[in-house]
Amino acid sequence: MVLAIKNRSEILFLYDITDANPNGDPLDENKPRIDEETGINIVTDVRLKRTIRDYLYDYKRQDIFILEKKDDKGNLRTKEDRLSDFKDSPEEVKNRCIDVRLFGATIAVKEKTLTLTGPVQFKYGKSLHKVSPAYIKGTTVMPSKQDKKQGTFTEKYILPYSLICFYGVVNENAALNQEIYLTEDDISLLLEGIWLGTKNLISGSKFGQVPRFLMQVVYKEKANFFIGELDKRIALIKEIRDEEIRDISQVKLDVSELLKATESNKDKIEKILLKVDERVTMTKDGKEIEVKKALGDIAIEDFPF
Repeated sequence: MVLAIKNRSEILFLYDITDANPNGDPLDENKPRIDEETGINIVTDVRLKRTIRDYLYDYKRQDIFILEKKDDKGNLRTKEDRLSDFKDSPEEVKNRCIDVRLFGATIAVKEKTLTLTGPVQFKYGKSLHKVSPAYIKGTTVMPSKQDKKQGTFTEKYILPYSLICFYGVVNENAALNQEIYLTEDDISLLLEGIWLGTKNLISGSKFGQVPRFLMQVVYKEKANFFIGELDKRIALIKEIRDEEIRDISQVKLDVSELLKATESNKDKIEKILLKVDERVTMTKDGKEIEVKKALGDIAIEDFPF
C-alpha cells in the first residue's frame, strides 16, 4: 500500500528557453511576460501546472480534472459537464484526479461544492537575468480569404534566451487537514512531470525549453520546518550583458548560499533528491563544483527519470 505523504519538502526547478515564448500574456498581444521595472521574465505558476497536467494525462494516463475537452457539437465542456464524469461527486473528483490532489480546486456546481487549497504551491517563475524580447515576422504559403493571391503575414514575440527559476513547497499538513490522500507516488509523478513535461513541450511557441536543474529537499517527519526562499539562494555568474546571453554554456550557477542553507539545517533534512543537466556548470565560493559532493553528509538520491 502506498502511504500518504508525511514529510514537508521544497522544490527548486530551473529550465531555459531559446527562441520561443515561455508564457505569453493574452491581454498584451501574447508577448512574453516581463517586469517593466527590472526586465525580468515572469512565468506564472498556472503555466507550470499546465505543463505538469498535460504530461501526466498524455504520457502517464493519469486522470486530471482541469482538462480541455469538447462536446459532440465542438463546444468546450464546462466544469459542470466535467463533474458529470464523476457521478456529480466532488469527493470522487478528489480521489481520482491527481491534479486536484496536488494543486487543489474550487468546484461549485449543482449545489455541490469542493474548495481545496492544494498541498503543492509554486511561486511565479522568474528569470535569473534580464531579457530582451524579439519581434519576429514571417509569411505563410496559404493565403487568407481577403487576399487569395499571396500568403498571409505571421508575427510573434519570442525571447532569444531565458533561464527561469521556479520554487515550490509540498505541505503535508494541508493534505492532512483537508483529508486529501496525496501519496508519495503522486509527488514522484509531479516531479517527473516538471522535468519530462518541460522537455516534451514540443510546439511552435514552446519548443526550445530544456530542464536544467531539479532539487527536492525532503524534511524529517513532524519537523514542521522548511528553509524557505530557495530561489533567492541561487545566482547567475556571467561575463556578458544579461540580454546577450544565448546559451547555458555562457553562464554559471552560483549555489553558495543554497549549500550553506542546507548545511546549516541538515539536522532537519531527511534527504535531497537531485537531477542536474550535464551542460550546467555550478560554483561555490568561486570554485566549480559537483553539487552531490558539495552537499556533504546529507543523504542524496537521484530522481528515477
